[in-house]
Amino acid sequence: MVEQIRARLAAAFSPSELDVTDEGHLHRGHAGEGKGHFHVHIVSPAFAGVLPIRRHRMIYAELDDLMNRGIHALSIDAK
Repeated sequence: MVEQIRARLAAAFSPSELDVTDEGHLHRGHAGEGKGHFHVHIVSPAFAGVLPIRRHRMIYAELDDLMNRGIHALSIDAK
């Protein structure tokens, strides 16, 4: 799943920085049973002048079909 997220975001935003981390191990015993928790750090010119909430919406739009197929929670740091 990490590679799928990374590939989608790289293709959509041509980022200068992109890191996708599986944080499932930090959420054992929580909803989602410790699976499907990810953190995205992305820096892209596509976000220049875009408010943070819109950046998040842009990322969610690119990952929309994955949200029902393996992503339980997504933490985003988009600049």
